[in-house]
Amino acid sequence: MGFTIGGIRDLRASSRRRGRASDAVTVVAECTGLWGWDVAPGARAVRAGQQVSCSCGAADCPSPGAHPLACAPVIPAGATLDEAATAWAQVPGAAVLLPVGRSFDALEVSEAAGRHALARLERMGLPLGPVALTPHGRALFFVAPGAAAELPQLLYRMGWDDARLDLHGLGVGDHVTAPPSDFAGLGPMRWLRPPALDTAFRPPEARLLLGTLAYVCHRSGAA
Repeated sequence: MGFTIGGIRDLRASSRRRGRASDAVTVVAECTGLWGWDVAPGARAVRAGQQVSCSCGAADCPSPGAHPLACAPVIPAGATLDEAATAWAQVPGAAVLLPVGRSFDALEVSEAAGRHALARLERMGLPLGPVALTPHGRALFFVAPGAAAELPQLLYRMGWDDARLDLHGLGVGDHVTAPPSDFAGLGPMRWLRPPALDTAFRPPEARLLLGTLAYVCHRSGAA
């Protein structure tokens, strides 16, 4: 690791005094040095009334404020605090994006289903990783890499392949906006279950959560 939990606490306190730019550096430092995740500097959504454009400058951008900056290098997991701060100083105002498929994949469901499933999973005592919430009502369960590619087969084995489920996998090539960065101009991301040292590096296998997630999604869809 690049630094300690105590160092992160000191950085958070300093960031609150210095403002938004330092807040972003704190998030980057936590992701790379504490949780072991790569970070990609991302574009920002620019809102003017009802119109939303992207800071990348492309008039036809398909995902304004929700994609990596083309020319900005990824900050690797394990970067020190100084390395994270130096790298982020080169991309002022960037969103903090986490490349999926490296340290984790994600299972995406509706926020309502995610909250119900999380409560069930916690009561069952199953291992859990971080769970993020988007500002447009989606929950992202972090699971071990490879889950997105295996999802159809896993659902088939569990007997859920014929069900219409609002359940999707995010894998290689996808990105998750790290809380509390803004997501596509819709508002900040949030943690429903924050990362912890014992799960951020080793998120659970998708099969341990999938049965409960599929069941809750099915019940939500039938309601």
